[in-house]
Amino acid sequence: MRVISGKARGIKLESLEGEATRPTLDRIKESLFNIIQFELPNAIVLDLFAGSGSLGIESLSRGAKEVVFCDNSIFAIKVINSNIEKTKFAEDSEVINKDYILALKEIAKQNKKFDIIFLDPPYNTDFAKKALDLIIEMDLLSDDGIIIIETDDKDIEEKVETIEDIKIFNIRKYGRVLLMFIRRS
Repeated sequence: MRVISGKARGIKLESLEGEATRPTLDRIKESLFNIIQFELPNAIVLDLFAGSGSLGIESLSRGAKEVVFCDNSIFAIKVINSNIEKTKFAEDSEVINKDYILALKEIAKQNKKFDIIFLDPPYNTDFAKKALDLIIEMDLLSDDGIIIIETDDKDIEEKVETIEDIKIFNIRKYGRVLLMFIRRS
């Protein structure tokens, strides 16, 4: 796994061992960032369920102003911190080691809004829908912000369509992986 483009291009990132986390494949990551490339300059980004932090780091490499990385696993936090150090993005990064619900509540207390939010929860969970509900309820998305969900949940589209005030503007499928792009309606 490596940084694909930008300031840290080509730097090899550490990844987590085991089956619990699966990094976003380079071809999927490249496609995702091609879609949002014009949204990235000076963006405030939330990488929820960050894993190795590769999506947030790619964002910083391509011009994002700041990234908040959140993960519940202490092992993930160690890898994220190592990758941030390796790519020299420590000044532009905040790392939160909490369950996603607690992390979102902490962020909401700071009155922070995000231009881009990555939701890449563990597969076979309903965390994407729950996190999306909380993000909208807590008003964490900026007016022109984008939420990107990476999932294998075949029913995610139906679940997302039940949430008021947002709309799906793009869906891409890569094998069993689905990328869903959402904005405020």
